Amino acid sequence: MNTIELKLLRNAEYLQYVKDFSGIINLNNPETLQIDARLSAFNARIAELEALYKKALANDKTQELLLLDERRDNAINGINYFALSQSYHYDNAKRQKAQLILNNIALYGSGIPRLNYQAETATLNNLIRDWENKPELMDAIASFDLSDWVNELKDANDQFNAKYLSRTQEYGDANPDTIKSKREETNAAYYALRDRIDALHLLAETSPSPYATVINQLNALTDQYNVLLVNRKDTTTPENNQQPPLQQ
Repeated sequence: MNTIELKLLRNAEYLQYVKDFSGIINLNNPETLQIDARLSAFNARIAELEALYKKALANDKTQELLLLDERRDNAINGINYFALSQSYHYDNAKRQKAQLILNNIALYGSGIPRLNYQAETATLNNLIRDWENKPELMDAIASFDLSDWVNELKDANDQFNAKYLSRTQEYGDANPDTIKSKREETNAAYYALRDRIDALHLLAETSPSPYATVINQLNALTDQYNVLLVNRKDTTTPENNQQPPLQQ
């Protein structure tokens, strides 16, 4: 049977692949093929993995994090674009103060809202600290009456960090399993099932083998996912070459 490097599949891809693999076997009368016991064990691992994956996506705190992340993104974008507009002001003093704010934001890199959760939290904390402690920046913020914007940014960022830590603690307390470890268990059940089909196919005494059809269908499925991996590798650049996440 055709092979695939399961570790290269991202979590959503992996889950869909094993579900499709199981689904194809279910359509080919697994009891008659004498693989129903291995299939049942495989399906049990898939169900456990899917439950963990759905928990990571649907957790209430995850949804709250998304809203808080949007709040802080809107706040930093609002401050940045306001300062950018004022950098074109006809009043030279206003232009200079606006540029102070822009230069300070630029110190922490472009695209702050696109940073990962932890990096954005730390970056915004540093920015806010600058605006609250450096006299020239304090003066610039005050002169443009941006205190409400800064307070909104600080509140959203603080709430986000508290919620993020709470979610992390909840995951740890609720279930010691991780998606990575559950994938490893699912892999073991997958290989046990695949190897049994291959073995029974080789030992088949009739021609054509009763396993030929299901093997062809499973090979077609695996080939599709291998094409996906090849296309991803071909379009990956050194700058964005990252291993697919094995944990949530």
